[in-house]
Amino acid sequence: MPEAAAPLGESSRSKRQQPQSRSDFEELYRRLQRMGTGDAQGALASLTAQHVRTAAGEVRLGRAVTMAAPIETHTAPDDPQPADHRMTGPSPSEAQEGGVHFATDRFGMNVHGDANSHLDALCHVVYDGTLHGGVPATTLTSKGARRLSVDLAGNGIAGRGVLLDIPRLRGVRWLEPGEYVDADELLAAERSQGVRVGAGDLLFVRFGHRRRRNEVGPWDVARTRAGLHPTAMEFLAERAVAVLGSDSNNDAAPSLTEGVDFPVHVLGVHALGMHLLDYLQFEDLVPLCEQEGRWSFLCVVAPLRLPQATGSPVNPVAVL
Repeated sequence: MPEAAAPLGESSRSKRQQPQSRSDFEELYRRLQRMGTGDAQGALASLTAQHVRTAAGEVRLGRAVTMAAPIETHTAPDDPQPADHRMTGPSPSEAQEGGVHFATDRFGMNVHGDANSHLDALCHVVYDGTLHGGVPATTLTSKGARRLSVDLAGNGIAGRGVLLDIPRLRGVRWLEPGEYVDADELLAAERSQGVRVGAGDLLFVRFGHRRRRNEVGPWDVARTRAGLHPTAMEFLAERAVAVLGSDSNNDAAPSLTEGVDFPVHVLGVHALGMHLLDYLQFEDLVPLCEQEGRWSFLCVVAPLRLPQATGSPVNPVAVL
C-alpha cells in the first residue's frame, strides 16, 4: 500500500488560490517582455560559452542521472492519448528461422501531453495572435513551424542545472494539486539548500507531482495540479534563467490568472523566450543531491532533431 501523504503545514494550506487579475497579468507580461534578451535565441542567449565551461566544473562524482519519466503507453486520466509503441519485426517465423533478422519497432506520441517528459519550443505558445518576439502565428502551418521551432535547440542545451525542492522545504511528500509556489518560496528553497540560481542556469522546480502520481496514481491534471504562481516568473527574469523545468506542467491548475489559461507558459515562452520542460521526474536525482549536499550539477538536454516541430520528447541528464 502506498504511504499516505504527510499532513500539510499551514504555509502549504495557505497557498491554494490567490487569483491574479487580468490587468495585473498584462502589466507583468509587459514588464517581462522588457526584461527579455531580445535575442532570436530567446532566453538561451543568457547561456554563454563561459557558463557552459563553468558548468563542467560541477562534475565531481562522474554520475549521470536521468530527469525524464518513462514514456507512458497506457491510457490514464492524465494521458488519454498515450504514446504508441509497437514491434514491427521480426515476424514470428523469422524469430525461429536461421540467418540474420532484425528486431524493429515504431514509436509515436502526442508531444505536449500531460504525462510524458517534453520540451516546449518557442513557437508553442500563441498569445493574441503572435508568438515570442511578435512573430505572427501565421508562421505555424500544417507542415510545421516556420519560425521559433525546436530547431533553435537543435545543438542541445548544456549548462548548470539547479534543483529547488519545494516539498523538502515544506516538510511534505508532495504539493497537493491546486497548490502553487511563489517567488518567496523559491528564495526560501535557495537559502535552505545553500544554492543560488544565476544567469544562464537551467532551473528545475520539484513539486513532487511525479512522486504523487507514482504512489497515489494518475489523476486529471488538466483540472488540478501544483505549479508556479505567475508572479514567480519575475524571479526567473531577474536571475536571467535560460530554461525552466519541473515535474509538473510548470503552470498550476486551475489557472491563477483571470481569463488566461497557462499564464506561466505565456510569460515564460511568449514574453521571455524561455524553453520549458514539462513533466520531468527528480526521484532519482534528489537522493544523490542530498547525499552530496549540493543541488547544482552539469545538465545536458538533447531534444530530437524534428524539423519545424513545436517541441520534443526529451531526456535531460544531470551529471554530478
